[in-house]
Amino acid sequence: RQALHSGQNQLKEMAIPVLEARACAAAGQSGLMALYEAMFTQYSICAAQILVTNLDFHDEQKRRNLNGTLHELLRMNIVPIVNTNDAVVPPAEPNSDLQGVNVISVKDNDSLAARLAVEMKTDLLIVLSDVEGLFDSPPGSDDAKLIDIFYPGDQQSVTFGTKSRVGMGGMEAKVKAALWALQGGTSVVIANGTHPKVSGHVITDIVEGKKVGTFFSEVKPAGPTVEQQGEMARSGGRMLATLEPEQRAEIIHHLADLLTDQREEILLANKKDLEEAEGRLAAPLLKRLSLSTSKLNSLAIGLRQIAASSQDSVGRGLRRVLRRTRIAKNLELEQVTVPIGVLLVIFESRPDCLPQVAALAIASGNGLLLKGGKEATHSNRILHLLAQEALSIHGVKEAIQLVNTREEVEDLCRLDKMIDLIIPRGSSQLVRDIQKAAKGIPVMGHSEGICHMYVDSEASVDKVTRLVRDSKCEYPAACNALETLLIHRDLLRTPLFDQIIDMLRVEQVKIHAGPKFASYLTFSPSEVKSLRTEYGDLELCIEVVDSVQEAIDHIHKYGSSHTDVIVTENEKTAEFFLQHVDSACVFWNASTRFSDGYRFGLGAEVGISTSRIHARGPVGLEGLLTTKWLLRGQDHVVSDFSEHGNLKYLHENLPVPQRNT
Repeated sequence: RQALHSGQNQLKEMAIPVLEARACAAAGQSGLMALYEAMFTQYSICAAQILVTNLDFHDEQKRRNLNGTLHELLRMNIVPIVNTNDAVVPPAEPNSDLQGVNVISVKDNDSLAARLAVEMKTDLLIVLSDVEGLFDSPPGSDDAKLIDIFYPGDQQSVTFGTKSRVGMGGMEAKVKAALWALQGGTSVVIANGTHPKVSGHVITDIVEGKKVGTFFSEVKPAGPTVEQQGEMARSGGRMLATLEPEQRAEIIHHLADLLTDQREEILLANKKDLEEAEGRLAAPLLKRLSLSTSKLNSLAIGLRQIAASSQDSVGRGLRRVLRRTRIAKNLELEQVTVPIGVLLVIFESRPDCLPQVAALAIASGNGLLLKGGKEATHSNRILHLLAQEALSIHGVKEAIQLVNTREEVEDLCRLDKMIDLIIPRGSSQLVRDIQKAAKGIPVMGHSEGICHMYVDSEASVDKVTRLVRDSKCEYPAACNALETLLIHRDLLRTPLFDQIIDMLRVEQVKIHAGPKFASYLTFSPSEVKSLRTEYGDLELCIEVVDSVQEAIDHIHKYGSSHTDVIVTENEKTAEFFLQHVDSACVFWNASTRFSDGYRFGLGAEVGISTSRIHARGPVGLEGLLTTKWLLRGQDHVVSDFSEHGNLKYLHENLPVPQRNT
C-alpha cells in the first residue's frame, strides 16, 4: 500500500479495494529477507532463502533436492529461511489435511513447518505463537487453562477461538499441523515467541526440557498431572476444613497408629532407598534418609501432640475467633482463623518430614502437595499411602497429593494459581533456588542454619562442654546444629577452654579457626574460608570476641537469624543478649537443638522460618493459618454513617468465646 501511494506511481489515485495477494507477496519477499539478514548478521550468522510450493512436495526429485540443500546449509552453519513461493503458489487444497502421513496441504507457516519437519526427520518442531501455548478455551476467557501436554484425541476438549489477526490460520491450524508432525515421528512444542521476558530463552529452554508451552505427546502418563493434583488438593483441603476438630484429630491419631502398626513395611521400603543411595549420597544425607523404629515412635508421639493441640479447648486451631467488634447496633464483625489454602512442601532426603507435614496440614485444614527427593522414593510412597488411608476414614483422601511425575521444582513454582505457600525442607541451595524460582508465591523457610553459641567470661565450666557437645555432635546434619562457637577472650588458655577443645577432639570434630582466634595461636587449625558457613557435619568454626556486644555484632554480620545461644551465669548479660540478638530463636544456657517444633510442644513443624512476616521460628499448626473477616448485619449501608446519616460507629470490643463452635 505504501508503494502504491508514494512517488509518481500512476496507480496513486486509483481506488484498489482488494490487493492481489501473489503480487503483494512478491513485493514483500525482499523486505522480509533483508530483515532476517540484518538480524542474523548481528550474530555473525549467514541466512539463506528457500522458496517452495505445495507441488514441490509431490515431486520425488524435488523433495530429494530440497532435503540435500537444507542438510548442506545446516552443515555450513547457515540458517535456512524457508517460505512458500506465494508469487506463484496455487490456492490451498481444501480438507486435504491428515489423510495420511505424506499428505498435508501447505497453506500457512504451520503446515509448511510440519511438512518440513517430517521431510527432514527432525527430532523437534517448535511452533511459536503470540500466546503461552494451547489453552482449553480461547486465551483471555475466564476459565482458560494452559494445556501442558496434549495427546491425539484431545481435540474434543478444546474450544478454539477466532483466527489470528496477522496470520493465515490460528491455533486450530497450529494444532492440526502439530498432530500431523507428531504422526510423522517429530516431537512438537507450541510456545510463546513474543513474551519479552522469556522469548530470548524460549528455544533453549524447550531444548533443555523445561516446562514451556504445550508439548504434544502420543504417550499418556498413568497418573494425574501435577495440575490435576493441585486441583484435587484444593477441593480436598476445602472439604477437610469443613470437618469438626475432633474428626481431623481422629484422622491424625489413625495416621499415628499406622506409623507403628505398619512399621515393618515402612522400614523395608526405607531399606531399599538406603541401598540405592549407598555410594551416591554423603554421610549426613544418608543419616537424614534413614528411618528407624525409634524415629517412627517419636513421629507417632509428635502426631498425637498435634491432634491434641488442634482441638485445644482454648482454641489454637482452625475457625478460632480472634477478635469481635460491634461496629454499630446489629452490625458485628469477627476475625477468624482459616487455612492458607494449598501448601507445596518440597523436601530432600527426609521421609520423616512427610507424616509431620501431613498431620499439620490435616490439623489446619490445608490441602497439600508433596514433592520429595528421588532418593526417598520408596519411603515416601508408603508414607503417602498411609496418610491417604487415614484421610479416607472421613472421605477426604484427595487432600494430600504426592507429586510422582518428573516435575522440575522450577516448574512447580510457576503454579501460582494453584499453590498459596511453598515450604522448602532441604539444603540451603534448594531453598535459594526455590526463592528465586517462586514468582508470585510466598516461600516460608530459611536458606541457612548458621547457629552460634557465645561462651561468656562468666560461663559455668560444667555447663559449657555439655551444651557444646549436644549442640554440635548430637545431630550435626540438622539445621539447628551449632556451626560457630564464639569464646570470650578471657577464656583463652584456661582449663575451661582446654576442656572444650579436648571434648571436640574426642568427638572427632574438625576445628576451623576464625581470623582473630588464629592470631592467638602459634600452630592453629586450618583457618576458616568463610565465617558464614553451614557445615552440616562434624566441623566447627571457633572465633574469639572481646565482649557480649562484639558477639552480638558477629552474629548479626555472619549469622542466618536462625538460632543463637549464650552460655553465662550472669543474668544481666544473658538478658542483654536475649533482647538484642535479632534471630528467630535466642536461648540462654540451652542447646541450639531445642529449636524444634516437637521440642517446643508444637507437635511437629513444617520448618523453621527466619522471615519476619506471618510466622517465625519453628512453624507448627498456627503458622499454617491465616484469617478472614466475617461481618453480620441487617440492611446496613455506609451512607447511614455519613455526616448526614442517622447512625454512628460504636467500635466496641466484644468478648471472644473460650470454646469455638
